[in-house]
Amino acid sequence: MEAGLKTAMRPLLLILLSALLAASAPPTPQITLETAVIAEINYARANPKAYANRLREYRKGFRGNTVYYPGNRDGLYTYEGVAAVDEAIRFLDRQTPLGPLRHAPLLARAARDHIDEQGPRGVTGHESRNGDRAAQRVLKRGGGTYVAENITYGPPSAAEVVRQLIVDDGVPGRGHRRVIYAGEFRFAGAACGGHRVYRHMCVIVSGRTADGH
Repeated sequence: MEAGLKTAMRPLLLILLSALLAASAPPTPQITLETAVIAEINYARANPKAYANRLREYRKGFRGNTVYYPGNRDGLYTYEGVAAVDEAIRFLDRQTPLGPLRHAPLLARAARDHIDEQGPRGVTGHESRNGDRAAQRVLKRGGGTYVAENITYGPPSAAEVVRQLIVDDGVPGRGHRRVIYAGEFRFAGAACGGHRVYRHMCVIVSGRTADGH
């Protein structure tokens, strides 16, 4: 009888032991879209030639000015077609690897301010309703004004956000790409959220320091 009781108790003891081990284990860091975006930017900065190879694969999905890729069966219309992708590949093949951008909470809060202001209204652009741009938003958060801002509207994943910024289709001067590959920037804060028209938007504020000075 005693042996049978011990045998019956074993599964319960194993369950209790597993629960105790789970409770004592350190929490797993949550991977947010914001952290994924910064990680993707850092990969592209550190490995420009490898990122160029990713774009070569992406290029294969073009049919005219529309590109099809996994997760987007309906296709994405572009202004320049493969021309912008080819130009980005040439740039990346020449680009010197750069160090990673470190997370800057103050810059992330300034980015979140723009999400909260624009998303519900469904508008676009770097200027808020009150006329503030990135520098003013960082300044109001207690930082400096030496910052640059990138924004995407529509892309729902980190890979799509960063690819859009690097290819910079339809943007004269490729200003978004230049911000990503600006060696003077060592810090960044990102915020992503809903958008009334485009469903998703992400804002990335970059700076030389963690507070924009």
